[in-house]
Amino acid sequence: MKTVHHGFFGYIVLVASAAALVLAGCGTGQPGTGGAPTTPQPPPATQVFNDADVTFAQQMIPHHQQAIQMSQMVQARSQNPQVKELAGRIEAAQQPEIQTMTGWLQSWGKPVPTMGPGMMQHQPGMPSMEDMSRMMGTSGPDFDRMFLQMMIAHHEGAVQMAKTEQAQGQYPDAKQLARNIETSQTAEIAEMQQMLGGSTR
Repeated sequence: MKTVHHGFFGYIVLVASAAALVLAGCGTGQPGTGGAPTTPQPPPATQVFNDADVTFAQQMIPHHQQAIQMSQMVQARSQNPQVKELAGRIEAAQQPEIQTMTGWLQSWGKPVPTMGPGMMQHQPGMPSMEDMSRMMGTSGPDFDRMFLQMMIAHHEGAVQMAKTEQAQGQYPDAKQLARNIETSQTAEIAEMQQMLGGSTR
């Protein structure tokens, strides 16, 4: 009985050692081994976008940049609290959107635009350099009226661009941003039209 006991124990050790070697080979995680120590990571998600998405971001960035420039003129030239509050909201909303769209273009390997004089002539609703200079030369109610009139046209251009993206774009986040822009800026257009008909007249 004693001899049988030792032989059986040796057999168990041999089987356990072989099993350990098999498990070690399967646990390398190398391709073709038939196993891995952890759950395989999914491949990176492919960003699906098209030319309309790129155009939307490349056009809306300088469009937003000019809206911020216009809004930054308000604090020194307006005495109207409503106009000042509106300008602050516009800047606060559009600066993060610029950063978001810049990130998209960088991830897509597409050029990020910078706003130059030529940009003002090619984007819907953007005032010319001459218009911007005239607005800078005014203050008080005259400035308020010019600012609101120009910002209404500016917003209308943004809404037009946003509708185009919703109809032609493919990147989900860009289409969602376009919907947000259309909703928020349409509401601001109505607000500015009401302000034009009130104390800023």
